[in-house]
Amino acid sequence: MIAFSGLDGAGKSTQIDLVAEKYRSAGSKSLILWARGGYTPGMKFIKNLFKISKQTSKKENNKRADSREKSFSNPIIRKVWLTLSILDLILLYGFYIRIKEVFGVKIICDRFIYDTLLDFELNFPNEKIKNWILWKLLIFISVKPDKHFVITIPVSESQVRSKLKNEPFPDSKEVLESRLKDYMKYVASDKKVIHLDGTNKIDAIHSIIVKELNL
Repeated sequence: MIAFSGLDGAGKSTQIDLVAEKYRSAGSKSLILWARGGYTPGMKFIKNLFKISKQTSKKENNKRADSREKSFSNPIIRKVWLTLSILDLILLYGFYIRIKEVFGVKIICDRFIYDTLLDFELNFPNEKIKNWILWKLLIFISVKPDKHFVITIPVSESQVRSKLKNEPFPDSKEVLESRLKDYMKYVASDKKVIHLDGTNKIDAIHSIIVKELNL
């Protein structure tokens, strides 16, 4: 199992698709798994149970965001939501991936647990998620990536690329700066993490990944 992390627009999806194609060419089964806390398959199912109708317009999305922020101001709702989110991550990273690996499937994670930690710390700074017993259980039980690639680009470049991709909810400059700072700390603290410069050419980045994966 390998994982990719990094700022929006850094080129994660492009490199993930190239790796998946490389696996297919070699005759291996692969699965691209996109998951962030609160947006996992289990949490989406729970959310759909409470949805009366689909909301697609920008105005309706803004109303939904305001409603979400108001709901999370309630400590009980916030803690229940975080608990369910972490439980679903445990099922995903602790069991689902292991089952897939048993059947020889190559797992490519588009974002990993660390990305979710950044989300939780940015959105719920007072909760101290890292100190939760449930979060520690998640870290303990989860499958560890054989390779974890972190692709970074300057904040200004991330903003430009997000605009070109028409990202519906791009991070603010302040949030991007905070994320980039945390990613750099993460890369420096773990020698197993492979740092890639997303401003390099796609082929150059891909060649480094291929070499690391011995493909």
